[in-house]
Amino acid sequence: MNGDWLLRGRDGRLTVYLKSDDAVLCRAETAPGGPWEPFRRAGGDLGLRQGPAAVGQGADGYAHLAAWRRAGSGESRLVHCTHFRPLLAPLDWSPVGHPNGKGDRTGTPAVAVDDRRRAYVFVRNAGGGVSLLVQKERGGWYPWRDLKGSGVQDQLVAVSRESGLVEVYASTPDRILHWCQDEPGRTPTSGETADVAARPGTLRGLRTSAERTTLFFTDQDGELCAWRPGGKPVPLLQAAGPGPVAAVRCEIDGHDCTVLAQRSSSGRVAFAAYPTEQEQAGAWWTESGPPLPSTAEVALAVDAQGTLVAATLDPTTATLRVTRRKEEAGLALEGWREV
Repeated sequence: MNGDWLLRGRDGRLTVYLKSDDAVLCRAETAPGGPWEPFRRAGGDLGLRQGPAAVGQGADGYAHLAAWRRAGSGESRLVHCTHFRPLLAPLDWSPVGHPNGKGDRTGTPAVAVDDRRRAYVFVRNAGGGVSLLVQKERGGWYPWRDLKGSGVQDQLVAVSRESGLVEVYASTPDRILHWCQDEPGRTPTSGETADVAARPGTLRGLRTSAERTTLFFTDQDGELCAWRPGGKPVPLLQAAGPGPVAAVRCEIDGHDCTVLAQRSSSGRVAFAAYPTEQEQAGAWWTESGPPLPSTAEVALAVDAQGTLVAATLDPTTATLRVTRRKEEAGLALEGWREV
């Protein structure tokens, strides 16, 4: 899944989303902090194309999903569905079209939600730029909008500020691009760029203050970096492994901290934490849990009690493991358990 696949719903239950070959599967806690239900299909029986789907969440706790489906020989179309509450069935997939009108799959979608509860679906178009589809408040969608750009790689990262303004990041072979809204409801416009090459598939966005988001990525030297438009990318520490990093804000010992997690080269999950937006304070990795398959993914969230939760999910076996922070000083975790 492109986006945070471990989410806390408006009722406090945690949900995980998993893209299988032809579906998005979801699984939720039956009660906050309690046992988990089995995986079930999201969006009905409509078959999806192989490749990542996208998930984004609004301030109302609703999850929005976007994925590609086949629409005939050499043709694909994007579809969208909304998941209102963890234990409710998500709505059926509804078609939302193609950024170029017609054609095959063009890239992995990304989803963000604004302060009006409207989904913004971003995707690379056939020209190598970025296109946007915005949901109407009373149902339906506005026409596709071309945000321009060129040479954009497959993965986009969409994120919304606390104010609800939506931003999207994309990488090219030699720089990172950024589009943002100036006012609610406006089309995001091209902003600053960062002249740095990010390793493909390593972008991760996080809301880190009322009016700022931070983009994490791994550069070509293997450094995990943080970038906020208005400044320069800051090397934080050597990446623990080759994949994307998971990131969340939470309180640790009374301090607003950013926690990072990544599957390390040893196969275990590596954790690091530092005061939010204070990269100069430094961070270091501490590994936890058993070695995981190379396909396993890592996610972070904060549960209904404000406790840090980490999860790993192996898409080949659907094995889900969860741990929580202990009630003691520092970033001490409970033992990992399979659920």
